[in-house]
Amino acid sequence: MTSANPEPTDGGTATATSPETVPDTLSTGSAASAELLASSVGEYARIMLRRIRGGESGALPVIVGLVAIVLFFQIRNSLFLSAGNLVNLMTQAAFIITLGMAEVFVLLLGEIDLAAGFTAANGAVLALWMMAAGNPWWLSVIAALAATSAYGALQGLIITRLRLPSFVVTLAGLLGLGGLVLFLINSSGRLGLGGVITLQNNIINDIEAGSLSPVASWIVMIALVALAGSLTFLRDRRRRVNGLVAPPQSITLIKIAVYAVAGAVVILVANVNRGRLLPLRGLPWVVLVVLAILTCYTLLLGRTRFGRYVYAIGGNAEAARRAGINTTRIRTLAFTLTGLTAGITGIIYASYLGSISNSVNGGETVLYGVAAAVIGGTSLFGGRGKMLDALLGGLVVGVIYNGLELLGLSASAQLMWTALVLLAAVAVDGLTRRGQNTS
Repeated sequence: MTSANPEPTDGGTATATSPETVPDTLSTGSAASAELLASSVGEYARIMLRRIRGGESGALPVIVGLVAIVLFFQIRNSLFLSAGNLVNLMTQAAFIITLGMAEVFVLLLGEIDLAAGFTAANGAVLALWMMAAGNPWWLSVIAALAATSAYGALQGLIITRLRLPSFVVTLAGLLGLGGLVLFLINSSGRLGLGGVITLQNNIINDIEAGSLSPVASWIVMIALVALAGSLTFLRDRRRRVNGLVAPPQSITLIKIAVYAVAGAVVILVANVNRGRLLPLRGLPWVVLVVLAILTCYTLLLGRTRFGRYVYAIGGNAEAARRAGINTTRIRTLAFTLTGLTAGITGIIYASYLGSISNSVNGGETVLYGVAAAVIGGTSLFGGRGKMLDALLGGLVVGVIYNGLELLGLSASAQLMWTALVLLAAVAVDGLTRRGQNTS
C-alpha cells in the first residue's frame, strides 16, 4: 500500500489515506469481504470448512483439546466435574486468564512482555502495603494500577524509541522487578513480617473468596446472556446487510441458545452447596471481574481505531507506518495496557492467596500468561488473535493443573504437561500460517 504522502517516521499521521480505511487493507484477518453471503446453513458450513482448510481454524482446536482434557481427567477421577472442583477451577484460573489478556496486547504486535508477572507482583505489593498502612482500598488499587501502567509505558518507550528488542528489555524488567519485590517486602518492617504482606481488606479478599447469592447469580447471568445474544444478533445482521459472510439467522439463534445453556450450566454448578461447615453457594465475584475485563478489551480491539491499528501493525508494520499509522504511539499504548492488566492480575492474585510474599515466582507466572494466550490461538508472530484466546487458553492451563493435582501428581508433571500443550499450540500456529501463505 502506498499513500500520496507517506510519512518517513513513526510519529506521522495519515495524510492521503483515511485512518478509518487503513485496517481494511492491512489486516491479516479473515477474507470475509471476498466471500459470498451465506443464505443457508449448508452454504455457511461450506464457507467455514473452506476457511479451516485455508488455515483459519479459529478457536476450534483449543475447544476440541479442552473437551478432550476434561474427559481424560473425569475418567481418571470422578471428582473432576464435581461442582466444588469446577468452581475452584474458575477461581484458580482467573489470574492466568487476565495475565494472558495482558500478553495478547503485545503478542498481536509480534512483541512479548516477560516482566508482566513481576509487574503484577509489584502492583500487588504496593496495593497491600497501602491498605495495611490504613489507606482506602480504592485509593490503593488506583495507585497500584497507575504504577504498573506507568512501568508498562516506560518499557514501551524504551522499546520503540531506542528500537530495542522487547525480549531483551522485558527480560531486564523481569530481573529488575524481581529484585524490587524483594526490596519492597523486606524493607516494609512489621508490614512485611516474615517476608509476607497480608491482605487486610474484605472487599479485595472477596474478589476470589466471595460469591453472589444464588438469586443474584441467576439475575446477573440472565442479563449477561441477553446482552451477549443481542450483540451477536445485531453483529450478524449487520454483516448480512453489508454483504459479508455471516451465518444464517438459524445459526445465530443456535449460538444464542448455546450462550443460554452454557450460562445456565455455570449457575447451576455455582449454586450447588460446596461448603463444608457453612453453606457456600453462588457465582464467585472473580468470574464477573474476568468477564468484565474480557468484554471491555474485546470491544477495545474489535470496535476502536486503536484495535484496528494494532492488528494492522502486527500484520505488516512497515505498510502500517507508510499508511500513516503512528506505530510508536500504538506500540507504547499496547505496553501500557499490558502493564495495567498485569496490575489487575496482581490484585486478583493477592486476593486468591490472601497475601503476597517475597517468594512469588513472577517468571513462572508470566510464562503461564504467554502460554494461555498462545494455546488459545494468539499468534506469536503478530497480527492474529483476540482476548477470548486468553480465556480459552487460561482454562486449558487451569484444567491441566487442577486435574493433575486431583491425580496427586507433582509440580514437575504439571510443568511438563503444560509444556507439551504449549508446544502443540505453537505447532498449530505455525501450520496455520503456512496454510494461509499457501492458499
